[in-house]
Amino acid sequence: QVQLVESGGGLVQAGDSLRLSCAASGRTSSISGINWFRQAPGKEREFVAAISWSGGSGYYIDSVKGRFTISKDNAKNTVFLQMNSLKREDTAVYYCQAESSPSKYWGQGTQVTVSS
Repeated sequence: QVQLVESGGGLVQAGDSLRLSCAASGRTSSISGINWFRQAPGKEREFVAAISWSGGSGYYIDSVKGRFTISKDNAKNTVFLQMNSLKREDTAVYYCQAESSPSKYWGQGTQVTVSS
């Protein structure tokens, strides 16, 4: 089993920054990658960014490229999502997901609200 806890969400103004954290515990040795998803009110959950558990460069959807950066602190088993130049359309509940074949684990989510 893998447990994930997200934190760092909040209410900010457009143009501000936030850093989300996803702390993993449990069988972290079984994790192959961490994904960030988000779900806005009335919309389906969408993929945002991903990083291999071993680190390295991230993968992003087009709408966040150049604004969001995903990174990993190996010592803390924590993945970060640095979000800069936030826009109203970034408002959503953000979830991290651990890939641990054949299972996938989800955190509880953290709310990000961007006001204009």
